Amino acid sequence: MRTILLNPGPVTLSERVRAALLGPDLCHRESEFATLQDGLRRKLLEVYSLPAAHWAAALLTGSGTAAVEAMIASMVPRDGRLLVVENGVYGERITRIAEIYGIATTRVATVWGGALDLNAIAQALRVNRHSHLAVVHHETTTGRLNDLAALAALCRETDVQILLDGVSSFGAEHLDFSGWRIAACAATANKCLHGVPGTAFVVLNRRALAQAQATRSVYFDLREYVARQDGHGTPFTQSVQTFYALDAALNEFIEAGGWPARQALFRLRMATIRKTLEALGVRALLPEEETSCVLHAFELPAGRTYQALHDALKARGFIIYAGQGALSERVFRISAMGDIGATDLARLCRALQEVLS
Repeated sequence: MRTILLNPGPVTLSERVRAALLGPDLCHRESEFATLQDGLRRKLLEVYSLPAAHWAAALLTGSGTAAVEAMIASMVPRDGRLLVVENGVYGERITRIAEIYGIATTRVATVWGGALDLNAIAQALRVNRHSHLAVVHHETTTGRLNDLAALAALCRETDVQILLDGVSSFGAEHLDFSGWRIAACAATANKCLHGVPGTAFVVLNRRALAQAQATRSVYFDLREYVARQDGHGTPFTQSVQTFYALDAALNEFIEAGGWPARQALFRLRMATIRKTLEALGVRALLPEEETSCVLHAFELPAGRTYQALHDALKARGFIIYAGQGALSERVFRISAMGDIGATDLARLCRALQEVLS
């Protein structure tokens, strides 16, 4: 029985991606590695049809948080100010990163799961001059997909650029890089793209990167990454085998129809799961139209603990995810990412019925 991961990354791998991990040993200073890296950078820009003359993908070895930290450390100028929008764990993490780097920061926080408080954000933007605004697109704490179009309208009015945590949305949700004034978007291989943990990346507006002039870190200096990778090199040792896996994953992704196809697939899976749980009396935390296609959070039924539900489903070959913080005793989460077939989905629905009936 194959175990299916329903957590928000890492994901269940396809055989093609798993086989790619067995690629030949390769030194990161050899021309073959440069060819691999160049291809990955090109394909990552192709996900949202971004021209290489104006955009760059910086590849680094690390988790999604590494990409977010590199983006914050590199993109806010020394004399800049960052407004961080928080409505979950990952927005709060951005604030922690900014404060550790000594970046002047304003916080606008709403309750976990709540929609962005656009009035409070507009007020904060009027009170202080901000160079950038940081926001999580898909806040997996609750599954909420934040309204970037409305937020971008405020940023246009105040000449503020967006630093986007797209870790759990890149490759499955609509992203309007130019229209939303995105200066940089941090993401990772092991979520919507169906790669493995170990490779992260930041998609950068080249002009915005040049204007930042902010060096706060040795390892996370994105100007250095872009300069070296544009020259077919790399500043540090990269995780070669995970690069192989990302290459195979991107090839699968492109062949399947890109992000619109992946969004449609995830929506179909989540609709099936949601319908099954609703029939069992399990309530979703958020309305479907406010939730990402990638992950939904559900209220734990009365008298049920997360651990008991987790263990019962694990015994049947499925790994679900706990709530975080104050939600840990209240919700469980299910993601639709990864190599999940129709038979796997049907088996999951039967398992949910067995455990929750």
